[in-house]
Amino acid sequence: MAPAQAQSNSGYDPRSWTYDPARNVLVSPSAPDQTSDGETRSDWSATPREIVHFSEAQPKGSIVISTTERRLYYILGNGRALRYAVGVGKEGLEWAGRDTISSKKTWPDWRPPAEMRSREASNGRFLPAHVEGGPNNPLGARALYIGNTLYRVHGTNQPWTVGQANSSGCIRMTNDDVIDLYDRVKIGSQIIVRH
Repeated sequence: MAPAQAQSNSGYDPRSWTYDPARNVLVSPSAPDQTSDGETRSDWSATPREIVHFSEAQPKGSIVISTTERRLYYILGNGRALRYAVGVGKEGLEWAGRDTISSKKTWPDWRPPAEMRSREASNGRFLPAHVEGGPNNPLGARALYIGNTLYRVHGTNQPWTVGQANSSGCIRMTNDDVIDLYDRVKIGSQIIVRH
């Protein structure tokens, strides 16, 4: 099978996906209500963001991510935080650390690293070298870039994956949540990712 044909059959070809404006999401051509492993997710719903008690001493405006909880906390101060549901790195691709938000982008382009493209190709899935920003982009509506790493906090065109450990290390949020967070976070803000 030629690589171009394999791309269009892999589910990653953005030309074959459709945009659902009512939900502001991109729908896979193979299964609008399925996960990548074929499991039906018609009961999927996002965990709503909420203000919660947060006793840990972190500067106001910081982000703390608990990958085991699959939650992101935006520190409001005075012992409070705004808690969001997130998707995290799958087994073998999880990470932890402390850094800062180095840049922010609306409807970011996606350029999967060569390592990711090679890993996915070995599983029969061929990723494009570049996908322009927009509703056909797996990074969703907004992205917050973490230091000089390849990692980011970003939206997704597959909102049913939020709450799971299935990314290549990035932190996924629903587009609604990442837009809300994007509007709050300043470049230079501290971000802590822990297990």
